[in-house]
Amino acid sequence: MRVIRTASLQEMNEVGAQYLLGAMHTQHRTNIAITAGSTPKGVYDVMIPLVKDKDYFDNVHYYNFDEIPFKGEDGYGVTMTNLNKLYFDPANISREKIHVLDWTNYETQDERIAEDGGLDFVLLGVGADGHFCGNLPGTTKFGDLTSRVDEDATPDMVDVLLSEVGGVEEKRPDFYVTMGPKSIMQIKKLVMIANGKAKAGIVKKLVEGVVTEDVPATLLTTHPDFTLIVDAEAAALL
Repeated sequence: MRVIRTASLQEMNEVGAQYLLGAMHTQHRTNIAITAGSTPKGVYDVMIPLVKDKDYFDNVHYYNFDEIPFKGEDGYGVTMTNLNKLYFDPANISREKIHVLDWTNYETQDERIAEDGGLDFVLLGVGADGHFCGNLPGTTKFGDLTSRVDEDATPDMVDVLLSEVGGVEEKRPDFYVTMGPKSIMQIKKLVMIANGKAKAGIVKKLVEGVVTEDVPATLLTTHPDFTLIVDAEAAALL
């Protein structure tokens, strides 16, 4: 594991973007999975003007690694809606280059990725509880591939799902789908970003703690090419 401590959030965003761009600059097809949420917004703000309408990035194919449906609605779920807003739409990424994981095809996700040549790179965030993708404590095991997680998986899962759909009960689903720990560990290069005081505790566990399913992201520290990029606040307890 490589740990990069940056002096500020902006520097973290720039370094994260450099890693992402580095993975994209190849002469062959490159398969990349990227994260939604608030943490990577700054990374995508750096990326967008550098990749928009650049045909030399036509080799890059994108994947989402989890999805939460809006109950009663067709079309994109929470993750793809956010990725479209944060990156795909403003960067004008062709729909032909975006390979969507959702509740209709999750059972073949790992097979489809293998047929595409495997994932070369993933940009991950991490929760204060140590979750990555949809692998929350108590929901998946280290040996799981892409999985469905139901609302009864943990005592607080209903509240988690409600929060993900903006607190609107009518839109709260009773499940979500996610690439499991084993799926993520098969990716060639893992990069995780974390910022802010709220992430200082989990960053310390990743760097100094033990590998345990109680803190799912600790598994990633055993990957042969895992980089953790943090700002000063997230690194405060190291």
